[in-house]
Amino acid sequence: MNQQRIVSCLFVVASFLLAIPLSAQESQKPNVILIFADDLGPGMLGCYGQQIIKTPHIDQLATQGMKFTNYYGATYCAPSRFTLLTGMHDGRIGGWGNNKAGLPIQRDLGLISEAEYQEKFAKIKRDVRPIPEQEVLLGQIGQMAGYHTAQVGKLDIGFLTWHERVKRCGWDFYEGYFDHQRCHGFYPPYLWRNGERFDLPGNHDPECGKYLEQGDKPAGSGGATHSQNVFIETILEYIRNHKDKPFFLYHPTQLPHGEIGIPAIHPDFVNDDRLTYEEKKYASMIKMLDDHVGLIMDELKTQGMDDNTIVLFTSDNGHCAYYSDVYLGFKDQVLPDGQPANLTDNKWRTSNGGDVFDGGSGRAGAKRSGFQGGIQCPMIVRWPGKIAAGSESDLLSTHYDFLATLADIGGIETPSGKDGISYLPILLGQSQEQTHDYVVVQNRRNYMGSSTVITRDGWKLIEVGKKRDQRQLYNVLKDNEEREELSMQYPEKVEQLATILNREIDSERPDLVGSD
Repeated sequence: MNQQRIVSCLFVVASFLLAIPLSAQESQKPNVILIFADDLGPGMLGCYGQQIIKTPHIDQLATQGMKFTNYYGATYCAPSRFTLLTGMHDGRIGGWGNNKAGLPIQRDLGLISEAEYQEKFAKIKRDVRPIPEQEVLLGQIGQMAGYHTAQVGKLDIGFLTWHERVKRCGWDFYEGYFDHQRCHGFYPPYLWRNGERFDLPGNHDPECGKYLEQGDKPAGSGGATHSQNVFIETILEYIRNHKDKPFFLYHPTQLPHGEIGIPAIHPDFVNDDRLTYEEKKYASMIKMLDDHVGLIMDELKTQGMDDNTIVLFTSDNGHCAYYSDVYLGFKDQVLPDGQPANLTDNKWRTSNGGDVFDGGSGRAGAKRSGFQGGIQCPMIVRWPGKIAAGSESDLLSTHYDFLATLADIGGIETPSGKDGISYLPILLGQSQEQTHDYVVVQNRRNYMGSSTVITRDGWKLIEVGKKRDQRQLYNVLKDNEEREELSMQYPEKVEQLATILNREIDSERPDLVGSD
């Protein structure tokens, strides 16, 4: 009888433990690392087809994990960070509500006095949209799930931030740039860590070396200390110091955003006659990013954390050819072979001859454009023993899904009203019961290919023309390069998607119902 009672008690205890989600058991909660590249189109990675630049460490994430093929960001840096950190699409009110960057540069260049700087900075703080008390942001989701949270690199949403605001976003530790305009250079005189400014040895240019390496100027001419080298050392130290407590580490790197800045040409390209010197420098930026992914993975293995860490790699928006004479096809509107870059279908393609790397892999458009080349992003997720190695997914997914996914991983509920949907089930090989009917990407700038809506079955409506008063229709699951325009064949589909787009652009935020 006593033996039966013992067995019964053990059964009850076992049943109780099994009922607790794996993510809610503190000892089993996986660490989460999100690496967020800047202006990196899928076509610049080997696992998505890049032929010139080898990216073995990022490719290995895909070999050992899952690669997404229908994943979307935004058209610009700041809106993409808005979607990631809020869990809302950037058509919502505030999605493009950034303050003005560059004020610290003006002060550091001596263009304004310290008193003028403080006055202007105080005005920015007053005028910028305050974060409502009830708003829950990505870092806070990590904290609520029991993670120690860290952000290293390009801080906040954009463009100018400060200590109290970064902490309000939910980061227990942070290091990086307060001003996104300073992020356009890689040799800042100083950075910020938990509210404290620290200087970088050998860097003296208030514009962070932004213009010091343009053209054929030597690599490393921007300064002595490259910001990405500072960040990777901080990240590795953070991993070593937090191996006994679950953490969520978000690394919004500047790489490979221009202006081009790199300590040295990578050995892979020193003697590559296919490339100009500027292209060699840009390729070296991609190699630095890949090498640093390798360092992170090596550190996880060294600390015995590899199997219990989810690593995600993505980018804020599509490809940007900073090294090209026809920068984005918008500069001179002419390709090197004399052909117009702005083609009759209102698209520019890296495969037309203006981009040696074909960073858009034949996609239409690039950064700043709502065509696929501007908004389709890489997304790779690795979690040994949980995610099937070498798997792929064409699930319609986007940056604003990550907040819900992190909540799901951490075993907590996603705050009500968020636009995102957790893709954890698809990662684990389970049935993805909840999916998007459509995703929305706004573009307020007057470039080729503006705001767009993409449906679960691949239909995509995009506004085009200088006044954004024309509409084009594609099915990107069948025609991801957007070569076959279908609006004349399916006028009812155009009207259906236009109704959705008009409803969603500049729409209220359902997660902030009742906020001031």
